[in-house]
Amino acid sequence: MTKRLTSKYKINRRLGVNLWGRAKSPINQRDSGPGEHGQRKRKPTDYGLQLMAKQKLKGYYGNVGERQFYRYYEEAVRRQGDTSENLIGLLERRLDAVVYRMKLAPTVFAARQIVSHGHVRVNGRRVNIPSYLVREGDVLSVSERAKNMVLVLEALGSPERDIPDYLSVDTDKLTGTFVRTPKLADVPYPVQMEPNLVVEFYSR
Repeated sequence: MTKRLTSKYKINRRLGVNLWGRAKSPINQRDSGPGEHGQRKRKPTDYGLQLMAKQKLKGYYGNVGERQFYRYYEEAVRRQGDTSENLIGLLERRLDAVVYRMKLAPTVFAARQIVSHGHVRVNGRRVNIPSYLVREGDVLSVSERAKNMVLVLEALGSPERDIPDYLSVDTDKLTGTFVRTPKLADVPYPVQMEPNLVVEFYSR
């Protein structure tokens, strides 16, 4: 088990939010920071607010590595339009994020594992790269083995999340189409995300 995976339970407590909106979140039982004595709360600086916004967004998508996350920022800047909206669009196009949005996995970490193990098809072709960017009109499906996985079936039946309208999903066949790239307002984040602060953090 990787350090990234084992540390996911600390992310909520470090940031002080229920990042994924899950009932099992440790923040529901203990709102102090991680560690034996927790952490004292101080009024954050502008830099601190920007850093926390970046940590929330990175953490939400499975604690994406810093180098890769910065590449998303660079690509968002390069594209026409609002940089913060472009950044959200790129993150939501990640294959593991789309699998998570389709409710084929209970967490984005589980979605990454399903993709890495080769259970996901994009337009009929097996793709095992979680960071693969899905395009509008792409059709996603899962392997026959994955259709019977308890993890997948429980995620589909969970009332914790709804499938957003920028995806068209057939829950019987476990297939879905990425209809369009969403804007920030379209993404069902359980907590407030501030990609504009992330842009400010990197553009300092």
